[in-house]
Formats: sequence, structure tokens, C-alpha cells
Amino acid sequence: MKRRDFIANFGGTALAWPFLVLAQPSDRTRRIGVLMSTAESDPEGRSRITAFTQMLQTLGWTDGRNIQINVRWDAGDAKRAQMHAAELLTLAPDLLVANAAPALLAVQRETSTIPILFVQVADPIGGGFVTNLAHPSGNITGFTSFEDTMSAKWLQLLKEFVPSTTRIAVLRNFGPASTAARMMPAIDTAARVMGVQLITADVRDRAGIERAYDVFVRESSGGVIAMPDPLFTINRDQIIALASRHRLPAMYYFRFFATSGGLMSYGPDTSDIYQRAASYVDRILKGAQPKDLPVQQPTKFELVINLKTAKALGLTIPQSLILRANEVIQ
Repeated sequence: MKRRDFIANFGGTALAWPFLVLAQPSDRTRRIGVLMSTAESDPEGRSRITAFTQMLQTLGWTDGRNIQINVRWDAGDAKRAQMHAAELLTLAPDLLVANAAPALLAVQRETSTIPILFVQVADPIGGGFVTNLAHPSGNITGFTSFEDTMSAKWLQLLKEFVPSTTRIAVLRNFGPASTAARMMPAIDTAARVMGVQLITADVRDRAGIERAYDVFVRESSGGVIAMPDPLFTINRDQIIALASRHRLPAMYYFRFFATSGGLMSYGPDTSDIYQRAASYVDRILKGAQPKDLPVQQPTKFELVINLKTAKALGLTIPQSLILRANEVIQ
């Protein structure tokens, strides 16, 4: 290469350097919009956010320093969820996080380009959010909360706790993206094998929960299984109180039902799910695409039994259950 050509090329490259530097990603604060399905005053919702933000901080993302987390709470109200989803979009988020299917549906309606991470959605394929768990495609990925056959496990555990039970009331909500619809076949099959009659009640609001229990009591149900749904999570104090009033042994799907006075729960460790979700936030903010991140299922489950509630119902906890329980509340 001739000397003048070398100088010319070098000079051209040097002149380009400032533009190359300007084109590099900045250290700007990233924005995360979070839509929670619980009420802001709900301690369980707050604990989920705490687990999420603490893990983000461990991964190097601190709210108020290099990220800004905007949380909205819809308390299970679909209209409020849609309003908050639209509001979060005006804040120009780099990523949206949605807790439960109704919240995910709301944010999905608002954008098909901004990355969306869902947490605790039982059936993302059935809900029309992703087409494949291993390769989600589009702008959505996340973490599921339940798998289809878990409902059979709930029936098995309740029957083991109260062997004389022959009738079980199933409290469910067959609303949009309902978890119960997908989980009913497994519990129906298990009930036939165990010789248990299932009595189902579809409810869509708080008043419907009260009516359902009235029907259960008239038909002398031996126990209750609450199927996973934000409606029941939000109204868990009512559900637990009704079971206690009518002296019905009941099985629930999250630990906080048992810690709030319910007889027994078996389900995923929610803190673990939110901590794992934070790892996906970290990867997305560093450039990963949702379509390249497979949908993850729960890996930690916990059986919790409330001894005080069992005594109030006049029940003795089988030793087999005590040995398998992750926690026995005195």
C-alpha cells in the first residue's frame, strides 16, 4: 500500500471513531413496567415484588440507580388491568412483567414489540400467549405456575388427610385463560379411581364464592379444593373463613393460604419463581430476545399443613403427611 493511501485510510478511520463511539449502547437507566394481579396492600404481592427486586439487585440491577421499576396493581379487576397496562406503555418501558394470565392478556393487547415476561401463568399456550414452550416466538416468554396433573395431587393429599371423604367440592373460575379448565381432566380421572364424587361450582366474583359454599354445605360435601385463580388468591381470607365456618377441610394451591389459616396447601415456591424471573430480566436487558428464552416451569414445590386449623376441625394429621410436609404450622 502506498504511503499516501495508508494515511488517507488511517485518517478516514480516525474521523469515523467519534461516530462509532456515539453508536455504542449508553448506560441509560432501563425501565421495567410490572403489572401485578393482587392489590397493593396484599402482603403476598409485596413479598413477590421483594423477591424479584432483591434478585435483580444481586444480578447488578438496582431500582433507582440503573433501572426504574414501575409497579401497578390491578387487584384482579380486568378493566383496571387494561388501564394500568396502557399507562405503563406511556412510560416507554424496555420490558414489561405481568403476573397471572389476566394481567398478561392486558399487556399483550398493548404491544407486540416490547419484550414481555410473564410470571405465574399456568397455561401460556392455551391462553394464546406463546405457541411453543421451548421456542416461544414473538415478544413473550416467562414462567408457568402449575402443570396439568397437579389437581390430581391435591385430591390425593386431601383424601389422605381425611380418608373418609367421599365428596369434594371444587371451587373454580372458568373465566378467560382459566387454569381450571385445563386441570379438570386430571382431577376427574383421579376422583373416579378414588371413588370420590366431585361437586363443581363456577364463580366469577366474591358473591359467587359465598353462594358456592352454601351449595356445598347443603350437599354435605366432605371437603373443598380451590383451583388456582387470581380471584381466589385475592379473596383468600373469605374462602378460608367460609371453610372454617362450615368446618370443611380444604386444600389450596399456594403456601400463603395455609399460613393465613387454611388447612393445607401444595404448590410451587412463589419466591423461587420470582427470583428466577429476575434472571430472565437480566438476560433481556443485556440483549437476549424473548423468543430465544424457553418458557420455564416450577422446580420447587412445598407442602404446608396448618396444625392449629386441623385441631379446630377435629382432625388428626397422618404421620405420612407430617413426614412429607415442608412446613407444619403450629
